[in-house]
Amino acid sequence: MIGPFLRLTLRGMADLRLHPFAQVLTLLAVGMITLLTGLILIGMHNVNQELLRSRGKVEFQIYWKVGAPQDQVEKDWETVRAMDHLTGFKTFTPRTALTELATALGETGDFSWLAEKNPLPYSGLAAFAVPPEAQRAGWAADLLTRLKSLPGVDKVNYTPFQADLAQGWRTLTRLVVWPVLGFLALIVSLVVHNTIKLSLLTRMDEVEILSLVGASPAYIRWPLLIGGLAQGLLGAALGIGLLAATHSALADALNFPPFLIHLQFLPASQLLALAGAVALVSTLSSWVAVK
Repeated sequence: MIGPFLRLTLRGMADLRLHPFAQVLTLLAVGMITLLTGLILIGMHNVNQELLRSRGKVEFQIYWKVGAPQDQVEKDWETVRAMDHLTGFKTFTPRTALTELATALGETGDFSWLAEKNPLPYSGLAAFAVPPEAQRAGWAADLLTRLKSLPGVDKVNYTPFQADLAQGWRTLTRLVVWPVLGFLALIVSLVVHNTIKLSLLTRMDEVEILSLVGASPAYIRWPLLIGGLAQGLLGAALGIGLLAATHSALADALNFPPFLIHLQFLPASQLLALAGAVALVSTLSSWVAVK
């Protein structure tokens, strides 16, 4: 049982040498479709990464009470540093805050006369990444309440729309972007199906002869299915190779001011999903065609 099955599989691989012109055209068509889909996925991946990096965070400006003891403030700082999803925390003592203010104002910012009686409080700028669970309402408000409840804190300021932008992008991705990609996948499937079907039509005479001499449907169909799978895998490999070469040439196309964006390649999981989808569609297309 294994012997005939293996022979049919090997025959399906060997049959790729038949009608080389049609096979090459099919391979190129599948490869180009894989390349096009990969380019769209790279675009979506990088847009998602950039938007989440620039908008997927919330910054809180924290001010401690004027004259708060230094040891109490440092304890509060340690509490903030231990909070979940913290991505950055810059602290200012009254002295460093006065220096920063003088530097920002330039020549007009001479506050040396305030050194002895500095009116500025301890402060800090805390940046938090918006986690996936932030889709629930009130995540930023809960964090604001926690920061305000620190013993020495006087007030906390933050921009609410930063979290809203991140949540809005995730909602847009879920409701709009992925359905569009699904529709694109359907179009790609139809193109691959028609390409594989046209390739198999070149072997119509061979199929008719095998039927006339009494070959079983399984004997006829299995090599054709293996050929479709092989075309899908080879086409996907060709497309991903072209995708890698294109990315290598364009990775720094936007890496200049004010963009400074280094285009990232697709993660391995998406590459495997792309190759698997193309191979699956090619195999299913072959099945429909040989039926």
